[in-house]
Amino acid sequence: MRPLCLAFAACCIAATTTHAAGLRLIEVPADAEGPVLTGAVWTPCAEPAQEVMLGKRTVRGVKDCPIVGDKLPLIVISHGRLGSVAGHHDTAETLADAGFVVAAVNHPGDSALDPSRSGDLSVFLERPDDMKRLVDFMLGAWPDAAKIDRRRVGFFGFSRGGYTGLVLIGGNPDFRCPEGSTLRLCTQIRHENISPDSLTHDPRIKAAILADPLFAALFAPDRLTDVTIPVQLWGSALGGDGVAPDSIAALAQRLLAKTDFRVVENAGHFAFLAPCPAALAKEAAEICTDPPGFDRAAFHKTFDADMLAFFRGHLVDAETP
Repeated sequence: MRPLCLAFAACCIAATTTHAAGLRLIEVPADAEGPVLTGAVWTPCAEPAQEVMLGKRTVRGVKDCPIVGDKLPLIVISHGRLGSVAGHHDTAETLADAGFVVAAVNHPGDSALDPSRSGDLSVFLERPDDMKRLVDFMLGAWPDAAKIDRRRVGFFGFSRGGYTGLVLIGGNPDFRCPEGSTLRLCTQIRHENISPDSLTHDPRIKAAILADPLFAALFAPDRLTDVTIPVQLWGSALGGDGVAPDSIAALAQRLLAKTDFRVVENAGHFAFLAPCPAALAKEAAEICTDPPGFDRAAFHKTFDADMLAFFRGHLVDAETP
């Protein structure tokens, strides 16, 4: 027989599938581990969906809606280079509509709001810390922390966020660059003498979805032996922004955990971002334009549904230790 809390969590998920996602902003306080983190939380909500502004996007949700349910699983999201908490809002809405609490933050120095250190090595060293601090906050100081089942924490990351997830779930990247490279990042790597084993891991994460993770080649087989949780790995057939499709396929072969690997045909790297509203498409054509014949909105219906099924299977339906 399943534990009562597991059965109740499943009931909560079933009961909220027809409702909107609640949406509220959060601020993780600065501490010895890092600066203030600004972000957003999506939660199960029993009220009809409304239109809410999140950055430059109008999204579905109900601002500050009371949370429906208890013992709810938590998903944390890490955005890509110069991204924001709004970049995967459709995924967050889908998960929250189905009974998950979903939290995302803007990575300091590498977000649309603060691009000041986007090219610095420090960003890659600190990103896993940001996410661990977010989990700490959601399970501790967040006012509704008691509604989360701390045994059911999942992760979703795109691009640099995918790299962040690989580190969090036990991967230890071997930072290296081609001999003689003059790239700023490579110069920093040579001078920092980084110990990859010093990067932050978080064993509270029980399942992870990674989309086109950057730096996949830095994770050799012996650097992935501690990755033992279920992973769903997505790759774009065309790649882009520093991500080569072959590197993602090779990563799937190297992961020792049971990995569900999926390739999205005719998709570029940015296909994993939520479909762009017209105003954003004019401002950011690079991230909003897809190859001819690729329908990002249609893809995201399948993408979000598949991610929901994965997290349900490993965080709701599965037995927990």
